[in-house]
Amino acid sequence: MRPKLGKLAVVIFLTALAALAANFKLYLKDGSYHVVREYTADKERVRFYSVERSEWEEIPLELADLKRTETELKQHQAALQEETKALTAEDEADRRQREELARVPQEPGVYLIGDTLKPIKQAESKAVTNQGRRILKLLAPVPVVTGKVTVELDGERSSNIVTSAEPEFYFRISLPERFAILKLGSKKSSRVVQTWHIAPVTDELLEEDQPVPIFHRELDTNLYRIWPKEPLKPGEYAVVEYTAGQRNIQVWDFAYRPSGKP
Repeated sequence: MRPKLGKLAVVIFLTALAALAANFKLYLKDGSYHVVREYTADKERVRFYSVERSEWEEIPLELADLKRTETELKQHQAALQEETKALTAEDEADRRQREELARVPQEPGVYLIGDTLKPIKQAESKAVTNQGRRILKLLAPVPVVTGKVTVELDGERSSNIVTSAEPEFYFRISLPERFAILKLGSKKSSRVVQTWHIAPVTDELLEEDQPVPIFHRELDTNLYRIWPKEPLKPGEYAVVEYTAGQRNIQVWDFAYRPSGKP
């Protein structure tokens, strides 16, 4: 894998390649060669500028293998053009990525990508047990309980509406944790993000949810661009960040509605 080059480094590298390309081998029929900068040939002699001796020299035409010389020179020039094209494309890709990074706010969160970036407000998720509902906070997870716990969002529908079946998001995560897009379940007056099954004694937690297969591209440390692998079906969804088994899930909810209506 070629290391990334900055703009100045690319210019220097291309300049060096061009300098090397200016010199080539003038082959002789006995298999030897002179490293030359240029040459001319007439019916009797070949005149060339020797790089080694920094002066013009001549040899009889019958000693020179001009066919091999020209073939290798063309191959070398074609390879140089391809390398130049690849480096230019890489530099352009780096420039576009820098511009993309500059778009994303520094604050952790989820941003819907469009003509402008739309921040998605973090939802207030709640852990629901037989004993009641408790707001989930990153630094204050729910107390130890056993049995079944559902992580829910109040309301049957999200106010964050996307009209594309393949929405894309920037996700700047707060910690190096897992992240995903989940399909939300429905419950009377709420949406279910996850169901936790907590074992007695060991306190082992198993998350049950409906993940959406996604693609993701890392743009920077803890910054990703994410999007679904397949078009979404209309419904309720959320981008989530969590640590498996730690009861610290963070949720950014949205709904895909082709009509755009609430």
